[in-house]
Amino acid sequence: MFYILRHGRTDWNEEHKLQGEVDIPLNETGRQMAYDAAKKYKDIDFDICYCSPLKRAQETARIFLSGRNPAVEIITDNRLHEMCFGDYEGVKNIRQKPECPVYLLFEEPEKYVARDGAESFQELYHRTGEFIEQVLKPQLAAGKSVLVVGHGAMNCSIVNQFRGTPIKDFWKDMQGNCELLRVE
Repeated sequence: MFYILRHGRTDWNEEHKLQGEVDIPLNETGRQMAYDAAKKYKDIDFDICYCSPLKRAQETARIFLSGRNPAVEIITDNRLHEMCFGDYEGVKNIRQKPECPVYLLFEEPEKYVARDGAESFQELYHRTGEFIEQVLKPQLAAGKSVLVVGHGAMNCSIVNQFRGTPIKDFWKDMQGNCELLRVE
């Protein structure tokens, strides 16, 4: 069993812009969400935290884990960055644009084909699968309570690989901002 947390809100979340790998920081709402989540989940013990290198996830992890005794080490793992959406990063309201290739990623993921510099599901699953095999599974086998802090699509890829969820149901376990999910 492990826990996975999505980062707090950003200005781009509020503007309905596709973030991807663009390094957008938390806004004040996002910071407050992280503080609130820290209080809500204060009784869950974590031995170690693995985090995306992007600012919004790093800041969420720091706030969420602040004040814990013993302190929880936060390890940055570059394989945990958000899915790259290529030329479509920064585009507003992508789910209302059926002519956009990235639209299928959200509406019919099994038909999605990466274009214009975007990352494919195969690429996403390869890097997050490496993280699962090389880091997460060994930590769990050692009896550690692990927290992963990341992003919407990246988190879904880890959860789906653990649960054997097919691509057509990719978004089934999509988390809201600062939502903690227990994965068994």
